[in-house]
Parts: sequence; C-alpha cells; structure tokens
Amino acid sequence: MELALNQPAPLWKRLTWFDWLFAAIVAGGGLFALSQFGDYMDIYEKAILLAAIPALAIFGWFWKPFRPLFLAVGAISLFALSQYGGNLARMEEAFFLKYLISSQAAIMWMCALFGLATLAYWGGLIARSGFVLSTGSALTWAAVTLGWIGLMVRWYESYLIGTDVGHIPVSNLYEVFVLFCLITAMMYLYYEAQYQARQMGAFVLLVISAAVGFILWYTFDRGAHEIQPLVPALKSWWMKLHVPANFVGYGAFSIAAMLGAAYLLAARGFLADRLPKLEVIDDVMYKAIAIGFAFFTIATILGAMWAAEAWGGYWSWDPKETWALIVWLNYAAWLHIRLVKGLRGPMLAWWAVVGLFVTTFAFIGVNMFLSGLHSYGEL
Repeated sequence: MELALNQPAPLWKRLTWFDWLFAAIVAGGGLFALSQFGDYMDIYEKAILLAAIPALAIFGWFWKPFRPLFLAVGAISLFALSQYGGNLARMEEAFFLKYLISSQAAIMWMCALFGLATLAYWGGLIARSGFVLSTGSALTWAAVTLGWIGLMVRWYESYLIGTDVGHIPVSNLYEVFVLFCLITAMMYLYYEAQYQARQMGAFVLLVISAAVGFILWYTFDRGAHEIQPLVPALKSWWMKLHVPANFVGYGAFSIAAMLGAAYLLAARGFLADRLPKLEVIDDVMYKAIAIGFAFFTIATILGAMWAAEAWGGYWSWDPKETWALIVWLNYAAWLHIRLVKGLRGPMLAWWAVVGLFVTTFAFIGVNMFLSGLHSYGEL
C-alpha cells in the first residue's frame, strides 16, 4: 500500500494549465508555419512538421527550461522575419537585423557568448565562485537562444534568395557546426540542472569553444556563411531527420569525452576539490553515451534508408559509412563493458576521451582526407 502511494501520478494528471497553454502555443506556431510555408513543403515535410508539434510540447512538459527558450526563439525569429519585409537587402538596412538578429549577426553573437561562457565557467571553477559559475550558465543559455534564432532566420533567408535555394539549415559543415554547438550546449544544460554541478561546464564548454573556433575560421577564411543551393543528393526530406539525430549523438559523445577528461584529472587529484564527485561525473558520462548511442543508431538507420533512395543501396562501404560503423561499434563496446561487465573508472574515462578522436575523424576527418559518395561535404 505504501509503495503504491509513493508512485507518481500519470503525466496527464500532473499537467497544469500552463503545460496545456504551452502545448497550445506550440500547436499554434506549428500550424502558423504550415499555413505560411506549406506551399514550399512536400507531404513528408508537412508530416515532419506536424509530428514535431506534440514532440516539442511533451519535451517542454518534461524539461521546463525549454519553454522560455522555445518562446523566446519563436518570438524573436518572427520579429526578425517581419523586419525583412520579403527583401533580403534589408539585412544591411534594418538596425536589429544588421547588428543582432540576422542569421549571421545572431550566430556571431552566439560564438562570442559561448567564448565568454567558457571563461566564466573556468573562472568560477578556479575561484570556487557560485556567482561566476551561474553567470557561465546564463551566458550559455543566451548563446543557445541566439544560435537557434540564427538558424531559424537563416532558413527564411535561404527562401528569400530563391525558392529553389531555400532549405533547412543543416546542409553543410558551417550549419551543422552551429547545430552541434546548440545541441551539445542544451544537453549539457540539462545535465547541469539535473545534477546541480555547474563545474562540469568548464570542461564541456571547451569542446563547444573548439567548434566555435572552426565556425569563425570557416566563416572568415572560406566565406562558408554564404547561403548556397543544395547539391542534388541533399534535396531529400531524409536530411531533416538524419542530420539532427546524428548530431544528438555527436554532441552526447563530446560531452562524455570532456567529462572523461575531468574524471581523469580529478582521479589524479587535479581540481578534485572543485569538481563534482567522481561518481557524479561517471554517471553523467554513462548517460550521455547511452543517449548518444541511441540517437546515433537511429541516425545510421535513417542514413541507410536515405542511401537506398539516393544511390540505390542501403550500404556501400563508403568512407563516411564505414567510419560511422566504427563509431557505432566503439560505443556499443563501451556500453557492453559497463553494463555487462560492470567496469567503471579510469579505463572507461580514457575510452570516452579516445572516442572523441574517433568521432571527430568520422565527422570531419573523412571529409578532409577521404573521398566517396559523401564528397559534397568536403572542406
């Protein structure tokens, strides 16, 4: 009887009027997008949009901080779109677009804020300052907000260039590095709140700052921020599912690697009195890899289906596919060792760190050094 009384009520009984209001706002936003841009979508894209409505609402029910993020990104993105008035040249004329919320301005602000957040997390860790650590969290949230605004506005800008150019902004290395920063930061912020361990941010933000460095180099050296038409192979609705799922995996694996580095340092006494307990770091590392592995598995299956449609076969041992399999096997073995053999400690931490190098090569090294069916992703 006591056990039954302690069981939480079903989710639908725990929902408040604000939960339902948030769901209504999400539904209204999705239906508005469908009414405004449905003519540019095929039946599959419309299905993805409609399926995203309950998914985002439920996500907001489970993770409350997602709600203000969603509302802020939606409201500011709509304001930015209204500033264009259907004319891309307004990007250089309207004050807010030029300096704050055009896609490129927002993404540059994102980069700056992630850099400042990294400094704040490290400053708070070294000085044992809760205020400075909380400042790092606030800066990270601000960076995530502006990054999502940048991607939403970039999506709209691509259609202003031409309906044949318009596409979801997850199609090249510039766009997916921005996506990587946002997904990794959001996953970290979730774990930070769950474990009340802001000290982890000093390590996780390092990998995000490395990605920011790539974005800046790729922007100013290669002009990669300029919106280009999609190559034929990417003109598929599969891309809208495969790429985000992939980057949940990449982001989670990166978090695990950076926490693996923190674990190894703390185990040797370096910053041990400033970092969370080893058991906490180990648990977050495990959960990140478990979630990343699940999403990477889904992404690999979706990629095979996309390949069958685009190239006539589910698997062709293309270098990108081969290295994706290596990444999958690496983390499958990691999880097997932990769950079946019960191994913990430095060995798995080292494994997580080395896994980041394997994942990085699969993500970008293949594009730099190897060629194949995915050659459209070259630097």
